[in-house]
Amino acid sequence: MIVRFLFVFLAVVTIRIIELRLAKRNERYVKALGAQEFGARHYPWIVLMHVGFFLSLAVEALRKGARPSRRWPLLFPLFLFVQGLRIWTISSLGRFWNTKILIVPNGQVVKKGPYRWIRHPNYVVVALEIALLPLLFQAPITALVFSLLNAFLLSIRIAVEERALAALTDYREAFRMRPRFLPRLRGNAVGKRPQA
Repeated sequence: MIVRFLFVFLAVVTIRIIELRLAKRNERYVKALGAQEFGARHYPWIVLMHVGFFLSLAVEALRKGARPSRRWPLLFPLFLFVQGLRIWTISSLGRFWNTKILIVPNGQVVKKGPYRWIRHPNYVVVALEIALLPLLFQAPITALVFSLLNAFLLSIRIAVEERALAALTDYREAFRMRPRFLPRLRGNAVGKRPQA
């Protein structure tokens, strides 16, 4: 039982470390383009929350024997789908993806990939992962506590990010008709055929 937990846990942690290295490389790239950073005051709290999430998950799951949930056949495919959405989101942003809020003045926002339908697919991925990963290994306290912490921190972060994007890019016009987190079920978000 513990082998499955360790495999999934270490795989996710390894992917996060790779993403942090990618973010650092992308940060150098966009700063060379003149990017400005926003939200630096709340960023350490986001990092602390994510570190705390993994520690809490490990402690709660291991204390319970790291047994997979009875709902594993439903939850794990959903978790894999979320990872696919994460990859799609990161690849859509390309060199502009980052864990920090870095905005290139007078830039145009990315409108491809999942951004054709919603404004913040990356935050949807994070919220789903924080709920799903603990539930895979019967750690509901971690899922609940860190989902609430994440929602609180994202409420601050998204406000800062959207203000910065609206001030320095074409964000307001480009995403005015797109919902933040959930795509519209009928029609598309901008009222016309999405561009590739």
